[in-house]
Amino acid sequence: MADSTFQVGDRVRVSALPPYLKSDDTMPMLRPPDLVAIGDEGVVLKRKPGGYLGVRFKRGSFLMDAQYLEAVIEA
Repeated sequence: MADSTFQVGDRVRVSALPPYLKSDDTMPMLRPPDLVAIGDEGVVLKRKPGGYLGVRFKRGSFLMDAQYLEAVIEA
């Protein structure tokens, strides 16, 4: 799904794991990818250049490329 379809406040789900995570801090740090799992849901906090999204999950907020996320469709 293209990053242009995600807006701040959207619920998203991890569809694939990236090789690493980047923390969504003032000074981002690389983190191991096992802090999130495929299927974990989060909320988009902000959009960043290059297709990156700031997403809050249970275990923290991370900058993730939109290619690793899918929209959560609420029925």
